[in-house]
Amino acid sequence: MPAEGDPDFKSPPAGCDCHFHVFGPAGLYPCDQADLRYAPPVAPVEDFLALAKKLGIERFVFVQPSAYGRDNRCVLDAMRMIGTKNCRGIVDIDENAPGAELERLNAAGVRGVRINVPPVKPYESGFAAKLLPRIERLAGRCAEIGWQLDFLTPGWLTSELMPALGKLSLDFTIAHFGMFPAKDGVKQPGFQSLLELLRSGERHCWVKLTGVYRMSVAAGFADVAPMARALIENRARPHRLGERLPAPFLRRQGRLDRAVEPAGEMGAGRSDPAQDPGG
Repeated sequence: MPAEGDPDFKSPPAGCDCHFHVFGPAGLYPCDQADLRYAPPVAPVEDFLALAKKLGIERFVFVQPSAYGRDNRCVLDAMRMIGTKNCRGIVDIDENAPGAELERLNAAGVRGVRINVPPVKPYESGFAAKLLPRIERLAGRCAEIGWQLDFLTPGWLTSELMPALGKLSLDFTIAHFGMFPAKDGVKQPGFQSLLELLRSGERHCWVKLTGVYRMSVAAGFADVAPMARALIENRARPHRLGERLPAPFLRRQGRLDRAVEPAGEMGAGRSDPAQDPGG
């Protein structure tokens, strides 16, 4: 991982990065060619730990990247290297995976399953309905073992899933501000629905203040700041922060340090670790 600029903040003690990816050598961890959204860099856990030390981050939640599909070996191997005292993991599995597989993953420190739809997927009528059986099946199984769900969906799909999300009885996270375009502002209907979801019901929803470059079109990601403030002011408890590294697209554009800094301006997160076309 190449050296980046120094962010102007440090995490508070016990700070937790809730969303990042690791990538190992292609010979050991081949990509899922059926859904390869980007060419992943080699970004081993050692590189991430060096960055985390510079930022003062002490706890970590690994998130399975789309590039590996449902082959979770790279995440699990990295977690094994760090040890589950300071890390947890979010994986991608089939909703009908054997119970023994869930038990194995739980023992390894996994605490959730990712619902991962390409953020650049164009609108498709009826797609939300096709996704519901997977969501409902996983929600039931995860609730039984104390896991959560983690959603990455394009903004239009996040909007269409709102009724289903409001009925979930387990904790779940929504990545990257729900993927609502920052140019459409805080008043866009989908983002307003997200704010309402946070205010209502049993408050199982957590929004990840991650991937600001995914929605932004403004210099310095300034158009995302009002959305971050609206989410923070709307919620009594903290949101979850992460860098969504290694972020290969920003490296090509020389913008990675500017993507990390807004997280510090929002306030570094302290969450329980139990709890681009990429993803």
